[in-house]
Amino acid sequence: MSLDPLLQPFTLGSVQLKNRIVSTAHEPAYTELGMPKDRYRLYHREKARGGVGLTMTAGSATVSKDSPAAFGNVDLSTDEVVPWLSAIAEDCHAEGTAVMIQLTHLGPRNSNFTADWLPLVSSGRHREPTHRSFTKAMEDFDIERVVDDFAAATARVKAAGFDGLEFLHTGHLIDYFFASRFNDREDDYNGDLAARMRFPLRIIDAMRGASDGLALGVRMSVLEQFENGITEDLAIDALKEYAAHGIDFLNLNVGTISSDKELAEAIPGMGTPSAPWLETCRRIRESIDIPVLHAARIADAPTARFAIEDGCLDLVGMTRAQLADPYLVKKIEEHREDDIRPCVGANMCLDSIYTSGAATCIHNPASGREADLPQEVTRDVGVGPKHVVIVGAGPAGLEAARVAAVRGHRVTLLEADSVAGGQVRIAAHSQRRRDLIGIIDWRVQQCRKHGVDIKLDTFAEEDDILALAPDVVIIATGGVPDASYPFREEGPSFDVWDVMNDCLRNKSRVLVFDDHGFYPALDAVEHLARNGQEVTYVSPERTIGVDVGSMNSPAYLQVFSEFGVTVHLGERLAAKPQTIGKLVTARLRNDYSGLETELETDAVVVDFGTTPNDEVYFALKSHSSNFGEIDLDAWVHGKTQPDRIHDGSTANHTAAEASAPFALYRIGDAVASRNVHAAILEGLRVGMGL
Repeated sequence: MSLDPLLQPFTLGSVQLKNRIVSTAHEPAYTELGMPKDRYRLYHREKARGGVGLTMTAGSATVSKDSPAAFGNVDLSTDEVVPWLSAIAEDCHAEGTAVMIQLTHLGPRNSNFTADWLPLVSSGRHREPTHRSFTKAMEDFDIERVVDDFAAATARVKAAGFDGLEFLHTGHLIDYFFASRFNDREDDYNGDLAARMRFPLRIIDAMRGASDGLALGVRMSVLEQFENGITEDLAIDALKEYAAHGIDFLNLNVGTISSDKELAEAIPGMGTPSAPWLETCRRIRESIDIPVLHAARIADAPTARFAIEDGCLDLVGMTRAQLADPYLVKKIEEHREDDIRPCVGANMCLDSIYTSGAATCIHNPASGREADLPQEVTRDVGVGPKHVVIVGAGPAGLEAARVAAVRGHRVTLLEADSVAGGQVRIAAHSQRRRDLIGIIDWRVQQCRKHGVDIKLDTFAEEDDILALAPDVVIIATGGVPDASYPFREEGPSFDVWDVMNDCLRNKSRVLVFDDHGFYPALDAVEHLARNGQEVTYVSPERTIGVDVGSMNSPAYLQVFSEFGVTVHLGERLAAKPQTIGKLVTARLRNDYSGLETELETDAVVVDFGTTPNDEVYFALKSHSSNFGEIDLDAWVHGKTQPDRIHDGSTANHTAAEASAPFALYRIGDAVASRNVHAAILEGLRVGMGL
């Protein structure tokens, strides 16, 4: 048996776990009409194959019709879900992994205007800030119905063959009875702590009665960090009573989730301290007699190991870390921790549920795409490995190089700069997003480990590439700030790269015009503000950083407030900024009223995304066998590209050109201005298709 604290077995209620690492309950929104079908199943199966001791599904599964699936939740209010859950249980058990599920009634954290359009319910008339729906105060029959719904949902979990379940206390319906600041009822469900616990205890009793020996836990905040919030002492008193009613374990939270700011603090991301609540966990664990599980920015094996070894936790949740690398546990077992793809805390996994409809890791594009793309790339090129030449060592080029090299191809990677990283390295200049550099550092290390020939300070042109006699050429040259935007090229303007590279330190006042709506302009604003410069932010959108999700926007909005950034929304540059001496005059026009105003500043910064750096691609196109064309169906499934896609594609080329020896591909921002995830996804797809 291993002596590693993380790999020790543990008994949780009636369940024997093979190790101490857990993927805690979270909702990736991979359901189809509330059912956890194949995409959901394969996602959890891969973590089981990766060695995790316990994977917890759903965050959270809803138990009642008046708790619709606002987050792509699993619907546990119907027997239809049982076969789908059974398939997940069978797959996980086949790998020796225990599987549980989280139940909830969302209460006010939902919308009145979805699913059946039923009125939301709560302990009283409430309006959660994030979802902005008003609730009905629950009547006696509502309480009876919801208690029965929890019992019925528990029975379905049992029927599906799961090992256990937990219910979510924090921020959902149960909290609106338990927390004194929410509960203004005038009946037996309000008053002292015992009265406020009446509803959660009824639910625990109902779940325990229907669980027939399943492990039963509670996910609960033990410290809310604001006036009249839940304290550690109050939580300890409640947990002792919960344990007496049959709760087997605590999944410990700190904070609450009613607003974007609160949620971002409860699930801390990049730029925040690692594992901030371990001492809180230690105190709670010493005060109660049930095991403690916790997950909050425990992103690496050494931190997780300390949490167990030092007595802070019984079980350690590494949920986002396993989105980044579901084979994390196996790599710990095999003493390959350097191969673990690091979680960088970007929280795209959460934000993308709202922006693209499902969870995506910023730099593991296989998560959620397990049906098509591998989590673990293996050597599968035996006879006839190809010489793959890749131009550009940003995230797309590095991923393509890593995948091709692991598979067994000979890879040459050419980079014009003296360091790898591309736009990610520029973004990592941000104090807040410095952890992004882990995306690059891990890939550089993996490329070197697998024999990629990385040539820095190499500006590759057409003849240089042809001289290498490649079998495949992949253009991953990224993009450059768009100079075609009106007034950008001809005016006295800068771009966000200039800001992040500290080219504007001598400018006292800077106007940032954001017609991109993504991170670069907000990073520029923060960088300038923290340098002590006076910043004006202008955007034609109706909100700041319209495509920056709710997990990351609170930190930027705090900067805007603390540093007094002036904001103009619904406005855009109306003319080329005029320079008189050292003074720049910017004319703005409101998109709605047409009114124009003039602002004086020392510099104008424009962000309009990037334009492809694609000259070498077009220079090589006529020399290639496929003329840059790809088969999209094969591409999205990571399959081998056909030798010739369309017979007519060579109509304008000579016979000699048509028989050229290399295939040509273009990926990442060299195609169009997008994001890190898109770039790495294309790097994986092209690498698998060789």
